[in-house]
Amino acid sequence: MIRRCAHIGVLLGLLLLWAGAGADEGSTLLPVIPAATGDSDSCVEPTDLMRREHMNFLVHQRDDTVLSGIRGAKHSLVGCIDCHVQEDARGAAIPVNAEGQFCESCHSFAGASLDCFECHATVPAEAEMKTALPEWMSAPVGSIATVMARLMAPDAGVD
Repeated sequence: MIRRCAHIGVLLGLLLLWAGAGADEGSTLLPVIPAATGDSDSCVEPTDLMRREHMNFLVHQRDDTVLSGIRGAKHSLVGCIDCHVQEDARGAAIPVNAEGQFCESCHSFAGASLDCFECHATVPAEAEMKTALPEWMSAPVGSIATVMARLMAPDAGVD
């Protein structure tokens, strides 16, 4: 009897979860995926096909690159990064494997490992330097010079 009640409880819980009961208005059971920053018409494949097959495209491209030296082909990971990277308030690229970003959102939802970036860059090449700099280093030169001048002033002793 207890076992049957437990099964019914689990089934009811799954039914409520499936129906979205208790969910915030507008929420969904699917991951929230940031929109591509590039031209939506420029993707190498239709969206539904990329969602189902991107891992196969990337594995095939990896094999072509590693085994045959073929780079920059249609399904290059670099192309994905260039189009799907988001920017923060300073305009610096946010890595695609950061929490809530394009690659991480689906991989986390699906419980799939995201090991591409153990070797590959997570931001476009031209954005790497800007992303790597801490915020204080991106301050205008004049303000750093002013701070240095104040520190070097004879009356800048520590109280």
